[in-house]
Amino acid sequence: MVNTKTTLCGIELTNPVIPASGTFGFGYEFNDIYDINVLGAISIKGTTKEARFGNPTPRIAECTAGLINSIGLQNPGIDAVIETEIPKLRKVYYKPIIANISGFSIEEYVHCCEKINDVKDVQIIEVNISCPNVHSGGMSFGTQPQNAEAVVKAVRKVTNKPLFIKLTPNVTDIVEIAKACEQGGADGISLINTSQGMRIDLKKRKPIIANKIGGFSGRAIFPIALKMVYQVYQAVKLPIMGIGGVASAEDVIEMMMAGASAVQVGAENLVNPYACRDIINNLPYVMNKYKIENLTDIIGEAHK
Repeated sequence: MVNTKTTLCGIELTNPVIPASGTFGFGYEFNDIYDINVLGAISIKGTTKEARFGNPTPRIAECTAGLINSIGLQNPGIDAVIETEIPKLRKVYYKPIIANISGFSIEEYVHCCEKINDVKDVQIIEVNISCPNVHSGGMSFGTQPQNAEAVVKAVRKVTNKPLFIKLTPNVTDIVEIAKACEQGGADGISLINTSQGMRIDLKKRKPIIANKIGGFSGRAIFPIALKMVYQVYQAVKLPIMGIGGVASAEDVIEMMMAGASAVQVGAENLVNPYACRDIINNLPYVMNKYKIENLTDIIGEAHK
């Protein structure tokens, strides 16, 4: 009998499969089609201080082995998430909940993390530092080590929950960003967020999505994500949630061998709403195929 359990900062997960923020709503919506308690954990929709309608439409464009999106952090705001969305999820889901926090200033990150810290139903805080810093001309917090460290240090002061920092791949050196987060007091790293891309409508002769350029995700970015997980595992002593193009149980095992302690499934949920369930169901068979008894034994094995 194989053991699919893993841990994140002392929190046990029955398996390492987690729907990624932004691809699974607030989780309870999927409970109508299958029992979401098969999931290892859930990273809920990205949350900001105020409610956001998001970017203008069109927001989605399909592409080979992936998609381009520019949703714009549409969400009801931190107060509504705490008062309405998390309680609705907890009614149907008893496993760990990961709150994904976004912001456009350090003050906004701090405000949201301080509020979510008091929510007993949230076990982990995941801070998305891929947002544009309004005080630095729109440059993402996650593209410069000093900015990344500043966010982590500020948030660390207001929460005692495990703090994972979600990193953008759109940088010259992902390792330096990860090390800055570790220096700032992070408990873990989530990577990667979307890359960048665009599509052009040949008939209209203009970009398909209204914002022209959007986040590129899907199976095509898996090798990029895997490489960055591998690099960061070598550089920091923090647990990693591997994200990017994961679509199968084999991908989960590959991510863990690169150094991930858990794995998030993103765009595949939009293609197949049963993706996470199917990966979890298939995981024991793939483990048996490759003679893996305990998943935790293979974390970082590709480095040996």
